[in-house]
Amino acid sequence: MARTADHGGGVRSIRVPIPDNPLGHTLVYVVDTDRGPVLVDTGWDDPGSWDTLAEGLAECGTSPAGILGVVVTHHHPDHHGLSGKVREASGAWVAMHAADSAVVRRTRENRPERWFAYMAAKLAAAGAPEEHVAPLRAARVRSGARGFSPALPDREIVPGELLDLPGRRLRAIWTPGHTPGHVCLHLEEEHPAELPGHGRLFSGDHLLPEITPHIGLYEDPDDTTVTDPLGDYLDSLERVGRLGVAEVLPAHQHTFTDAPSRVRELLAHHEERLTGLLTLLSTPLTPWQLATRMEWNRPWEQIPYGSRHIAVSEAEAHLRRLVKLGRAEPVPGSDPVAYVAA
Repeated sequence: MARTADHGGGVRSIRVPIPDNPLGHTLVYVVDTDRGPVLVDTGWDDPGSWDTLAEGLAECGTSPAGILGVVVTHHHPDHHGLSGKVREASGAWVAMHAADSAVVRRTRENRPERWFAYMAAKLAAAGAPEEHVAPLRAARVRSGARGFSPALPDREIVPGELLDLPGRRLRAIWTPGHTPGHVCLHLEEEHPAELPGHGRLFSGDHLLPEITPHIGLYEDPDDTTVTDPLGDYLDSLERVGRLGVAEVLPAHQHTFTDAPSRVRELLAHHEERLTGLLTLLSTPLTPWQLATRMEWNRPWEQIPYGSRHIAVSEAEAHLRRLVKLGRAEPVPGSDPVAYVAA
């Protein structure tokens, strides 16, 4: 399979591998500007991924040293991981939405044992059994190594504003849900007549042709605000659907047209899932119990330990949406808190 693809109009993509991940790769986009190429995302921080990125840039007629800037759709390591190395090679600026920059800053500033303790407490509150929480407690005790240190961005992506790309009109669209600071990027440009719509959209993980993005909980341990990430995601999906773009350039899988149709599919999927969860909630369930009963891409028993944390986060995001809509409610006095259909 080709490593690079030319999407026309000075936009190319590089398939940067994600080690040991069924997604396979991240599509890193190379956008020509009047002052040099800008990347949309960078790929996973791995030597093989870096080599692929460098080789792909060479095929695009440039190199890591020639990059003007990096626009990060969101903080996940398969998107932001190599941003620091690109900046070291070229002096490029790195831009990210403030909400995801805050997540990066917390990741860098907090010692691993604090995060292990926080995750253990969150899982216990969700009703996870002690045998699942115990490894996190043990990791907290023995942790002494430095934590993961993603690169701090040096520019802020401001929703609604054009990014500083000479000769290009690239407008940031805030699309929270997958992460609190996820952004899509609307390339406002002329396009072939056979593609109805206005411009193209770098959609990151917000809008993918065949995958339903995970809805994540990324909360500050010191902030007690109860967020509604699924509600945020659904609202921002509708906002993207109204843009009327000619083509979507996602970070995974392949490009596609008819964004409104895909938006409708995702909205319907989440409504069906919420309705199905209400059936499960005919009896009180904790977030953990709900997660074990939800439909995933494999049976619960086959979901790896680490991925179960993500599944519980997804279950809790859906519970919060149901509670906000008045369709479910916590059971008074339950500990850990259980929820039931209202």
